[in-house]
Amino acid sequence: MRLAQVMRAEADLLLPTYERNAVLFQRGRGMHLWDSKGKRYLDFLSGIGVNALGYGHPAIQKTLAQQSRKLIHISNLFFHEYQAELASRLTKISGLDRVFFCNSGTEAWEGALKLARVYAHVQNANGHNPKWRLIALDNSFHGRTFGALATTGQPKYRAPFAPLVPGVSFVKLNDLDGLKRRFDSSVCAICVETIQGEGGIRPVSPAFLELARKLTTQHNALLVLDEIQCGLGRTGRYFAYQHYGVKPDIVAIAKPLAAGLPLGAILTTDRVASAIHPGLHGTTFGGGPLACAVAIEFLKQMDKLLGHVKRAGDYFRAQLEWLATKHTGVLEIRGLGLMLAMELESADRAKAVVRELLGKGIIINRTHEAVLRFLPPYIVKEEDIDHVIQALDAALSHQDAGSQSAPVRKQKSKSGSPS
Repeated sequence: MRLAQVMRAEADLLLPTYERNAVLFQRGRGMHLWDSKGKRYLDFLSGIGVNALGYGHPAIQKTLAQQSRKLIHISNLFFHEYQAELASRLTKISGLDRVFFCNSGTEAWEGALKLARVYAHVQNANGHNPKWRLIALDNSFHGRTFGALATTGQPKYRAPFAPLVPGVSFVKLNDLDGLKRRFDSSVCAICVETIQGEGGIRPVSPAFLELARKLTTQHNALLVLDEIQCGLGRTGRYFAYQHYGVKPDIVAIAKPLAAGLPLGAILTTDRVASAIHPGLHGTTFGGGPLACAVAIEFLKQMDKLLGHVKRAGDYFRAQLEWLATKHTGVLEIRGLGLMLAMELESADRAKAVVRELLGKGIIINRTHEAVLRFLPPYIVKEEDIDHVIQALDAALSHQDAGSQSAPVRKQKSKSGSPS
């Protein structure tokens, strides 16, 4: 089927929820995708952080083929051999105790919020001051479902669906005084993306995360982290919170976990898990044998790649920072590992750069209007990074030459997080 046919069919049949690029992809291998015309693309977005091992990884293909011949799905009314093994691996690398498997990031976040509320309910069953409020952060993004939207601090996502789940208060990212003012005895959880993804790759500061941990510990509330985009090796450690030396009570993960198959998970402590009993939560598809078998293989491969992710991320960031010194329209470089961003002075510039790179066969995207987001697969090589840097350099030069605006004063490049 040709691109034009697909576009017409989708326009007639699908909900108009996406602004797609006019490219029809048909196959992938390693770092590359090929479209219906045979053009090759270097992927520095990896399906928005999902295809962390690239395309056609031989170990993933082997596991898919073997397991699909044996068992794809059973209900969670019965056992299969992979959930416990996958949970064991996740608890070992996270330092947490228990796991619940689901289908997606937003479902993991919904379950995390429910877990925080039910824990508070059990702990305060005989109390006179119920704990039920949630503190979330401005500029955050946690998903598209109602609970996730209620804790998402971006009005453009929230406004069309109001009223949302009540009891959520927002503070600015890294605003210590604001967090102290908002926190009281009615708070059951503080909700944090360790690195804000859709909000422009903005890491939480060590001081803010430490204060959140201190307040929740003192008042028997919970620290709930969203590591759906920044977790599972993306920053060069298993989880982004491990850069901070802070242990959360609940963590939501998803994107790369099953190497492209839908799978999310909630990780938590024994203490919090004690509030749940059969019937309070569940899922039909979450944690099926095929997805779990693939996720086990993904974690085995990730173990081998963590050092490479850090080295490649350091190299990539250094090249981006070099570009920032060269081009007037670059405001800041942010991020950790292979979760990096270049903020430009305008959305129009960012759009033009993304469009020019796509024309050259390089996939990145734009988030938070003027931020270029880079989420390459963990298998990326320095030569791939060099290729992208050269293309970025050319695209930014074109923008510099065509700009009629006054030069923008550069901010100091920073990550806002520990090294």
